[in-house]
Amino acid sequence: MTLTWLERCFARCLRVLTRVFIAIFMLVLPERQRPNATNRVSPVTNPLLLLSAVQLARRIRRREVSCVEVIQAYISRIEAVNPLVNAVVKDRFASALQEADQVDKLVAEESEDEASLEEKFPLLGVPLSVKEAIALQGMPNSSGLVSRRAVVSHSDAASVSLLKRAGAVPLGVTNCSELCMWFESSNNVYGRSNNPYSLDRIVGGSSGGEGCILASAGSVIGIGSDIGGSIRMPAFFNGVFGHKPTIGVVPNEGQFPNASGSQVDLLCTGPLCRYAEDLAPLLRIMAGPQAERLNLSEEVNLKQVKFYSMVHDGGSLFVSPVDRQLVDAQYKLIERLEADLGVKVQQVQIPEFKYAFQIWAAMMSSKNADGQAAQSFTKLMEDHGKPVWPLWELLKWILGLSYHTLPAIGLGLAEKLQSSKPSNDLLKKTQALRGEMERLLGSDGVFLYPSHPKIAPKHHHPFFTPFNFSYTGIFNILGLPVTQCPLGLSTEGLPLGIQLVSNLYNDRLCIATARYAETAFGGWRDPGKA
Repeated sequence: MTLTWLERCFARCLRVLTRVFIAIFMLVLPERQRPNATNRVSPVTNPLLLLSAVQLARRIRRREVSCVEVIQAYISRIEAVNPLVNAVVKDRFASALQEADQVDKLVAEESEDEASLEEKFPLLGVPLSVKEAIALQGMPNSSGLVSRRAVVSHSDAASVSLLKRAGAVPLGVTNCSELCMWFESSNNVYGRSNNPYSLDRIVGGSSGGEGCILASAGSVIGIGSDIGGSIRMPAFFNGVFGHKPTIGVVPNEGQFPNASGSQVDLLCTGPLCRYAEDLAPLLRIMAGPQAERLNLSEEVNLKQVKFYSMVHDGGSLFVSPVDRQLVDAQYKLIERLEADLGVKVQQVQIPEFKYAFQIWAAMMSSKNADGQAAQSFTKLMEDHGKPVWPLWELLKWILGLSYHTLPAIGLGLAEKLQSSKPSNDLLKKTQALRGEMERLLGSDGVFLYPSHPKIAPKHHHPFFTPFNFSYTGIFNILGLPVTQCPLGLSTEGLPLGIQLVSNLYNDRLCIATARYAETAFGGWRDPGKA
């Protein structure tokens, strides 16, 4: 699909206008909201905070540490870091300590052997955080929408229920962007979250609070949702692991907003965590009976995996060039794979990736096979049935009178311009890309692709480049499993990373590659020591 002269001019004008707008916006931003670039969270001092979920559960089962000790350690850490990062927006510390006490009594009274206890409760006593948009009983479920600020979940989302049944102890819920549709986690209910590596940087979105509190060592495992990169971007910007599963494997029930129309085929619920060894156990639990389709227990020999790599999308006019440090990190991973495993990483160039944004936008607004359209974004913005007019909301926002964030208003305006029927050219490109990736990956392939063009941007800077999420969003269209993996830190001390992609139901391949990369590059780094 060749861009017309008019489209090229529009893209260039948009870049100029957004830069002018953000410059004015930063000038009028109240002083109390301006970032302090010198601050980051304090270093981790409690060794319990440096254990994976698998290790914590094992120690609790063996009575080497009490669950109450573990939960209290995490509560203390959240109390220390949350005033800086604003990740946990509602806690349940008292209930968590009561549940921890029950875990300790269970372990003390348990007559079965450790193996039986592990089979019943693989996450026994492990602290868990949950994205606020995903239902956790007794916790708010506003999704950052002011009109829903009083909504409280009366039951658990399906994925939360599965993790709780496995023994996990929820600590609270974490921040997100308004209605989960922007890659900075900021809203008018809870405010803005800040990156633990540098408080003037974004945490990503929409599961930004999850990525942030995990990176801050205030949680060890978490739950997010992803329709355009909402697990992977926060995992990338915060230097932790995140996994977007094969489409349809993990249940999406129990979140707001949930998908409708064609978006049902794009939305995924999945795990985030600090340690790669927790990815497969979390996915196995969250997938429930569907886990059998993933063969997660099957051993992966990485020496027999075929690796492919692309270091940029081919040069989309709508998307920023990939930062040189991210390109270098990807090449370093390639060098390590080839040196350590004796494999040859094949460089590929797939031209359809250049149109990732156009494809994602078209598919998001299209009707499904039954002719059903997704619920409109402006409909979701409504205040108890009262219609929302995006242009009117923009005028109110300028005057400081709107309850909605600027990204939400902007998306509402953009929605009016989007056709509900993708062009034949875009449909052909989508089908071609899907077929090419399935052929390339086969049953034994892993594809290396940048997580995002930019290392964690400063607050408000996503307005410069609103389409940069295309690097993650395209894989929602394809339905493929993707593991977001950290690859060390930049010269500024900010996380680097990469997406690891495999074919449908081959989640174990990208997870196994992430475990290798964690060993090779060090995985999560304590932001207080970065």
